[in-house]
Amino acid sequence: MTNNANLLRTRLLLPLAAALVLAACSSQPDAPEPSEQAQDDSYDRETAGGRYSLRQDKAPGEMPDMSHVKDAKPRFEPYSRQGNKNYNVWGQDYEVWRDVENYRDEGMASWYGAKFHGYHTSNGEVYDMYTMTAAHKNLPLPSFVKVTNTDNGKQVIVRVNDRGPFHDGRIIDLSYAAAWKLGMLGKGTAPVKVELIKTAPTKAEARQADKATGRHIQLLATRSGDKARALAARLSKEYGFPARVEQRSEWYRLQMGPIPATQTDNILARLVAEGFEQAYLLN
Repeated sequence: MTNNANLLRTRLLLPLAAALVLAACSSQPDAPEPSEQAQDDSYDRETAGGRYSLRQDKAPGEMPDMSHVKDAKPRFEPYSRQGNKNYNVWGQDYEVWRDVENYRDEGMASWYGAKFHGYHTSNGEVYDMYTMTAAHKNLPLPSFVKVTNTDNGKQVIVRVNDRGPFHDGRIIDLSYAAAWKLGMLGKGTAPVKVELIKTAPTKAEARQADKATGRHIQLLATRSGDKARALAARLSKEYGFPARVEQRSEWYRLQMGPIPATQTDNILARLVAEGFEQAYLLN
């Protein structure tokens, strides 16, 4: 009887134990299937972490006539504050060629359209696929380049204001309008020759560029606002550059600028010699 009772008890407890194990398993979060994880990673990469609403690029819904769109007109433009520092994309480092004077390359071009239309480019502008622009991995922003489709001889001039393309074997990404003019929309890519167009600034443009890209020098920090303001007035008159006083808590910081980059070393040396031993470049 004892053995029979134990056997009966075992038979009754086994289903209960199995049920408890299943319940315990069901209480744990489901681990994503490998395919689901891969899909999540792919989605994150294709949408830049959710920045873009579309996963895949495409042409506009209606195919407009681009024959009225004119080439970009090369002109001198100071480099943008955004998009001109060395950067990293997908683990790859890229260098910006800020001092480039001559550039010519041959390779494959691609184009980008509706997925990026209306979003900010790398230099802070808004991408418009109906204008003559382009993306390049290394040229300073903005730059102007002539692009020739070596298959059919068609040429365009575009303004580079974005970064890319980040695909092996491609040297430039063109706007929809530029790709239309080069006759490469159908295939999506085309062999091209890319040539940099440099435009020298006028004297007035050069002076304005110096002001825009100038640097600031901090001369001293003091608890006396009156002292800082008096020095600012004197030094601005003496050196010919704006001087300002910034207050942070009880400290007043005396700063001068913008000073053209070609003059900052000389001005800094003069200030140090005059007694501002703690002066240093801010940017």
